[in-house]
Amino acid sequence: MKRFATLLVLLTAVTSTVAAQTLKFGHINSQELIGLMPERDSALVKLQTYTHELEDTIAEMQQEYQTKYNTYQQRQATWSAAVLESKQRELIELQQRLEQFSQGAQQEYQQMQQVLFSPVFQKANEAIEKVAKEQGFAFIFDLSAGGVIYYDANISVDVLPLAKTALGIPAEKVAPSQLPGMEQ
Repeated sequence: MKRFATLLVLLTAVTSTVAAQTLKFGHINSQELIGLMPERDSALVKLQTYTHELEDTIAEMQQEYQTKYNTYQQRQATWSAAVLESKQRELIELQQRLEQFSQGAQQEYQQMQQVLFSPVFQKANEAIEKVAKEQGFAFIFDLSAGGVIYYDANISVDVLPLAKTALGIPAEKVAPSQLPGMEQ
C-alpha cells in the first residue's frame, strides 16, 4: 500500500511538472493595440469635439467676466455705494459660476472619456481573450500596465499581431507614439 501511495505521489508530481511545462505564455501592449483601433480614433474625435464645446463655454464666461471687470475698473469711481456694492457682488457671483462650471466641466470630461473609451477597451480585451482561447494561452501579460518586470521573448509570445488580426487591423499599421486622451 505504501508503494502505491508513493507511486501515486510521484505520478502526480510528474504530471504536474509536465502540465506546467506545456503552459503557453503571451504578452501584449494593450495601449498599442488600442492605439491601432479605428474605434479609438472615433472616440477621440468625439471627445475632442466635446472638449472644444466646454472650452468655448469657459472662454465665453471668462470674456463676460473680463468685460464686466473692465467696466467696473473704469467706472467704480463714478458709481454710488449701492451700485458699487451691486457690481462687486455681480463680479464675485460670476467668478464663482465660472469656477463651478470649470469643476463640473472637468468631471463631465472624465465621464465622457469613460463613456466613449469603455467600449474600445472592452473590444480590445475581448479580442485578446479570444486570441488567448483560440491559441491556447494560459496567461497573457499586459506590458503597458507596468506590472510585468521581466518576460522572456523566447517563451512568451507577442499577441499583438494576433489581436490585430482578430480586430481586422492591417498588420503593417503602427500605433501612434502618443495616445492623447488615454491618461489613465
